[in-house]
Amino acid sequence: MKTIAKRYFPKAIQVTDRFHVQKLALEALQNIRIKHRWEAIDLENEEIKQARTFKKGYQPRIFTNGDTRKQLPARSRYLLYKAPSKWTGNQYQRSKILFNEYPDIKIAHNLTQELRTLFNTASSIKLAHWYNQVEKSGFKAFNTIANTIHINYKSILNYFINKSTNASAESFNAKIKAFRTQFRGVKNIEFFLFRLTTIFA
Repeated sequence: MKTIAKRYFPKAIQVTDRFHVQKLALEALQNIRIKHRWEAIDLENEEIKQARTFKKGYQPRIFTNGDTRKQLPARSRYLLYKAPSKWTGNQYQRSKILFNEYPDIKIAHNLTQELRTLFNTASSIKLAHWYNQVEKSGFKAFNTIANTIHINYKSILNYFINKSTNASAESFNAKIKAFRTQFRGVKNIEFFLFRLTTIFA
């Protein structure tokens, strides 16, 4: 796509959409949460196994908000997508326990929130500082976004020129998909494109 755009629109400035960059950061954060969830499941299974070996009843550790160690990372999924200012009372209480038990999740959450704030308010200079923070964190889950920024650094910086996004293109793409769905697929591609240009051009 980049090659096509460069060839047919040589004077256009290519911009990597900010929301795709933010999505990568959120996915990296969720990967860290999922890793801890599996560790908690394995730990609980091992504790249940030991309790059965010694013929004792198993009682999982329960935090002050009522979550067990296995439930805590599972129920924290949605709060990690939000900014702290948008948390409910229960989510705020859960986040305090989560960040206390898993400090790396707190660091990763702060990184994702800093990236969002950077795109909303900051300049391109702070993107380099954020990238350095990601490298220092040592999170393997953030390797993908670090590589993406490294490879597409120029097009990501181009966002700060006019703060352009591809929201209009995504909206038009959704319209095309909805239009295609109405006819349960397309057999004649040329006629389909003709109808698209007639309706939307």
